[in-house]
Amino acid sequence: MRIMFLNQAPQDPRGGDQDSRETHALLMQYASPGTKIEIHDPDDYPGAIVHKIQGKQQRTNGLHHVMEAPSLIRKVVWAAENGYDAVIQSNTFDPGVEGARLATRIPVIGLLRTSLHVGATLADRIAVIAPLESDLPSCWRSICAYRMDHVVVRMTSLGIYSDDLKPLHDEIFDGTCELVRNLKREDGVECILPLGGKLIPYVVDPKAVEEETGVSVLNTKAIGVCFAEMCVTLGLSHSNVAYPFTPMSYQDFTEPAFSKD
Repeated sequence: MRIMFLNQAPQDPRGGDQDSRETHALLMQYASPGTKIEIHDPDDYPGAIVHKIQGKQQRTNGLHHVMEAPSLIRKVVWAAENGYDAVIQSNTFDPGVEGARLATRIPVIGLLRTSLHVGATLADRIAVIAPLESDLPSCWRSICAYRMDHVVVRMTSLGIYSDDLKPLHDEIFDGTCELVRNLKREDGVECILPLGGKLIPYVVDPKAVEEETGVSVLNTKAIGVCFAEMCVTLGLSHSNVAYPFTPMSYQDFTEPAFSKD
């Protein structure tokens, strides 16, 4: 089984790949024997810098997810043509997932939607914790579009985001635990869905937060890997009725519509 784990944004080719190696090692801990997970990035595109600008301003409001969707869809089509059995969108806000499902028949897994449904089978009252307050409105619109707003009783933010989060481990852990305890006490929350995988599980282990607070904390990356494996094993994919498929090639997404001649 061969699964693509697709990052949300292009990566600087001049940068190192230490983070990618660490992420891959973590993902393989969640995978079954015989599953091969490969991390890929979307092709660079005009407007990709929006992600970095918003990050520096601590205002990741979802605009970057809209901008990156076409490049992500192209990469999913490329994955289908190059022997991948499924694609997991790494970002927990599901950028490009809905569009990509219209362009291919291999399973395209969105971590937000999948984790919401897993949480809803395990608990009745879910809280969503995002890195920044500005993340919440666009996420709420997605939750409503998925018709899962009835199980999400609270959305809040940790207020932490930066390029290098590893030195902030203790701050992220302590802040998350405090938030979770308040959510349990004030809102009766039974399950936590953490957005922003760069914080949880990449820096802080969700199991550690769960043990400290007594509240279930979902590991969105592990859920994505296991759900993708289940889809491939059982021959499942998104409904062709819900997502009518028009066969197209990767080249169709890269060539201009009109010749300059």
